[in-house]
Amino acid sequence: MKKSILIVGHKLEITWKNQVIADGYSPIRTSPGIYCAGKEKRVAEQEEKTEEVFEQERSGKNQAAAEEEDISVQLEKALERNRELEDKLLRMAAEQDNFRKRMQRERESALKYAEENILRELLPFLDNLERAVGQCKCSPDAETLLTGVELTCKGLLAALEKFGVKPLAGEGQPFDPNFHEAVAMEASPDVPENQILQEYQKGYMFKDRLIRAAKVVVSKGNIEE
Repeated sequence: MKKSILIVGHKLEITWKNQVIADGYSPIRTSPGIYCAGKEKRVAEQEEKTEEVFEQERSGKNQAAAEEEDISVQLEKALERNRELEDKLLRMAAEQDNFRKRMQRERESALKYAEENILRELLPFLDNLERAVGQCKCSPDAETLLTGVELTCKGLLAALEKFGVKPLAGEGQPFDPNFHEAVAMEASPDVPENQILQEYQKGYMFKDRLIRAAKVVVSKGNIEE
């Protein structure tokens, strides 16, 4: 059903009333005493729709901000995880490099001193030859034997030196606990204190490693002074 609006006078004055007419519209009163119905509901609906649009926009902005914040948090976590993995990778690379260098040193050392045990086993035979030389010197009838034993002893020592075996300096040298083993101490007016007075058994070096310490008698010096 059509509604008509009557305007009286030159000025339109709209006033909202709470009075409801039969078709469900609230009337709007115009100047003087004339009512215009149907506007209030449409305006309210439009305002409600506008508010819904604003609410949707605010909700969308809030959701977008929340999503952006969540992405930032996830990105920071990913970057932190990446930094941790990089540090772990660097540590693993350093450990692997150290392990490789250590294995290289051990391999070189094993090759360098591979003959050590064999050479150590030969030293007692050299000791016996040297003792035989000492005994032959005390017997004038064994001059020929002495010469042969001396040559054998020198030849064996020369062969050992080719492999890096060298005897330690003995009598008259300062006592060094790193290379000498003191088996006794004796007074001597001729040998200063703490010097090697006598050598019982020679010590030997293999390259830069001690393979047997020398057994020596150490001088106490002239204790009568």
